[in-house]
Amino acid sequence: MRVAFLVKFMFFFILSCSSDSGQEVGYEDVDNKKAFNPTPLEVVIPANFPDLTYDLSLNPPTQEGFALGKRLFYEGKLSSTGVISCGECHRQEFSFTHHKHIVSHGVNGLLGTRNSPPVQNMAFLNEFNWDGAANHLDMQPIIPITSEVEMNETFTNVLAKLAADENYPPLFEAAFENGKIDTANMLKALSQFMVMMISADSKYDKFTRNEGGISLNEQEQAGQALFESKCASCHAGTLFTDQSYRNNGLPIDPKYNDMGRKLVSGLDTDAQKFRVPSLRNVELTLPYMHDGRFKTLKDVLDFYDSGMVNSETLDPVLTNNGKLGIPLTETEKEQLITFLKTLTDTNFAFDRRFAEF
Repeated sequence: MRVAFLVKFMFFFILSCSSDSGQEVGYEDVDNKKAFNPTPLEVVIPANFPDLTYDLSLNPPTQEGFALGKRLFYEGKLSSTGVISCGECHRQEFSFTHHKHIVSHGVNGLLGTRNSPPVQNMAFLNEFNWDGAANHLDMQPIIPITSEVEMNETFTNVLAKLAADENYPPLFEAAFENGKIDTANMLKALSQFMVMMISADSKYDKFTRNEGGISLNEQEQAGQALFESKCASCHAGTLFTDQSYRNNGLPIDPKYNDMGRKLVSGLDTDAQKFRVPSLRNVELTLPYMHDGRFKTLKDVLDFYDSGMVNSETLDPVLTNNGKLGIPLTETEKEQLITFLKTLTDTNFAFDRRFAEF
């Protein structure tokens, strides 16, 4: 059975259970509830960004929903040990990645098999995780919460713990009209928090939007030209990803034997393919690749220059006249790294709206 189908099944099964089996928790005495009057939050789409893929009409962000989502994001009760929260593996100052951890660390010190991807600009993406196992932002948290090596919990237990915490009933009541502590509201609140995580205030953004007289220096311009000629076919557009799945020539790590997208699609043609990551804030999100095997951006460029291995599903853009890789001189590598650093958005990395309590 394919992973994507399992995630969708789990999502709808969980929702049906929380609605029909009495697992939801909320105030039944509606006469004693305050009038539902949440405060809308505006999602500002930067001028140089594409349209949202997330349908705000189905889950309009509010200050109350955002506040609940933020609290849930940093809530250890979402894990079986009561310690591991979403924020444990997604730390803001590193663009919500698990900085310097090769693969994610879960409950009881267990290790996953993949590096934690950044949480930024999620409302503009079509699919999530390295293999695209979740195709909706509301569904994405199901995977880490129920994974044995991540949070290792069930939604039944999570909802019970939240209901038993005196802080949560009023938060759910303020955020959602039915006031229920159920799966749908919990996932929607997390999405409201993540939808607001828009990173679009880097030097590159200001230069692109002609803000504040910002310009790129000679080294940065040279790196941009190299990037557009050698990298932009995959790391395309304002998001710096075409959101495709590609085999970039990484040797298989026998410790994980990770087949990537094939685990979701079941297709041999998807073996060793992983989602092209966004390069926004890439200076902050080390280590690199799906399994965190490279410590520095220089390591990454050295790999593309001379470290690839051939395989049946290797992306054709990475071969030229029968030769593997993207040839780069040492000077060109320095120029590319200089340009990539213009994608760092320090305002996002230290935005108090998203900071842990």
